[in-house]
Amino acid sequence: MAGFNKVLLMGNLTRDPQLSYTPSQTPVVDFGLATNRRWTGQNGTQREETCFVDCRAFGRLAENINKYMTKGRPIFIEGRLSFDTWTAQDGTKRSKHRVTVENFQFLPGTPAINTERDQQNVATDSGPQQQPGDDDIPF
Repeated sequence: MAGFNKVLLMGNLTRDPQLSYTPSQTPVVDFGLATNRRWTGQNGTQREETCFVDCRAFGRLAENINKYMTKGRPIFIEGRLSFDTWTAQDGTKRSKHRVTVENFQFLPGTPAINTERDQQNVATDSGPQQQPGDDDIPF
């Protein structure tokens, strides 16, 4: 039987990424993503629906997401759907779907609020960047 498991999502982080490490010291980051869908209902009213998705990335991807992303920032992720099951402390069986991130792209745009983390990144910036001249463009 053939199978295909691919997820493409674009949205905003619902919380700051949470970095942790596996016992073998592999970085793991967990974050939430909100995607919006807008449509016009049958009666002509504008409607909006938000979907909240839990995401997880490993390795270098996890480190980069943790370093550069904060709550509210837009991101485009590519990954696969994973199904986790576990037994809760009260003995009940629990499960959830989550997206395991295999690739991502930063998107332009910033959240409405500045965080302390953003201001620290700006403070460590090396100053204004030079723009390439016409001769430096490779095409």
